[in-house]
Amino acid sequence: MQPQPVIAVLAGNRPIVGLAELEREAEVRVTDAAGLPAALPGADILYLWDFFADGVRQAWPAADSLRWIHVPAAGVDKLLFPELAASDVVLTNARGIFDRPMAEHVLGALLHLAKDFGRAAAQQRARQWSHYGTADLAGASVLVAGTGSIGRTTAQLLTAVGLHVEGMGRTARSGDPDFGTIHASADFAVVAGQYDYIVLAAPLTPQTRGLLSRDVLAAMKPTAVVVNVGRGALADESALEDALRTGRLAGAALDVFEAEPLPVSSGLWELENVLVTPHLSGDAQNRLPALARQFADNLAAYKAGRPLANVVDKRLGFVSA
Repeated sequence: MQPQPVIAVLAGNRPIVGLAELEREAEVRVTDAAGLPAALPGADILYLWDFFADGVRQAWPAADSLRWIHVPAAGVDKLLFPELAASDVVLTNARGIFDRPMAEHVLGALLHLAKDFGRAAAQQRARQWSHYGTADLAGASVLVAGTGSIGRTTAQLLTAVGLHVEGMGRTARSGDPDFGTIHASADFAVVAGQYDYIVLAAPLTPQTRGLLSRDVLAAMKPTAVVVNVGRGALADESALEDALRTGRLAGAALDVFEAEPLPVSSGLWELENVLVTPHLSGDAQNRLPALARQFADNLAAYKAGRPLANVVDKRLGFVSA
């Protein structure tokens, strides 16, 4: 009989959903970041339930038996330090769990900006009845930067409500079932001026860092809007704030930032043409049970010797389709 695998679970402030079930399937060591070096020796699996926590790189020398790390998040950029990237440890993520909530968040952000709901809320608080015009979404053009599962679900939802959606990825191609045309990231500044909305939904990698550059912003329509649900560092935040403050860009809905929490000193807080949300686009009510089920299913595959789902290509920094 095979011995039970040993799982080190890096916990946080939120309750660990499915812990009792895991304890029936494995030896489980629950720890915080400070206790991780003591929990890792002999552990086969590291389950980063608190995927925002630091400490994995610092504890890495203690990982003498580690074979698999699971991150219940879409982005793994924070975790891909050189020692892990060069190792044989398999890394998996939560691909698929956040797709629909994030797509709905993008649609809500576009509606908020097109219909100027922020202005409506301000007028309501002031008990002010003042008519104003709004924009139509139907027929508007959208470029979604990021053609993984989040970007694709976003494209499907936006297409369903009448927007014309194209994509942007590592290589250009045509005939895509969700985007039709996909442009190469290298051509971002060339094509940016064609769109009314640009959605950033790409993983953060060395190639995508600063993707929304000052040059790209300068090429966009002054009536255009940016939505970022990927990572803050996908955009040159200083250049983006300048464009929004000077009217070079019409608006933005930002869920992610270079520094989180967004510092109180940031000028983005005060801009009326910006919607700031605290990195919650994927936080639908059912996400924690779904994340727990996903890990449990992968653990069953691990114990049975079957291939794991959602294996991250550590060279690329995301699950390669």
